[in-house]
Amino acid sequence: MKAKEVHDLSDDELTTKVDQLKQEMFNLRFQFFTGQLENTARIKQIRKDVARVKTEIRARQIMAGR
Repeated sequence: MKAKEVHDLSDDELTTKVDQLKQEMFNLRFQFFTGQLENTARIKQIRKDVARVKTEIRARQIMAGR
């Protein structure tokens, strides 16, 4: 997910996206520890996507406060 894609989402979509990504991260970790995960790079990618979305949410909160 690119930063531009995150920027174009609405506030509700951002919170939904964070929840979806966290659920996917849980599933990937579960697969990793059970030895079923094939693409371990996906975990790092999901972590970065969560950070991007949370950063955008925080930036919007700061802008709304001004």
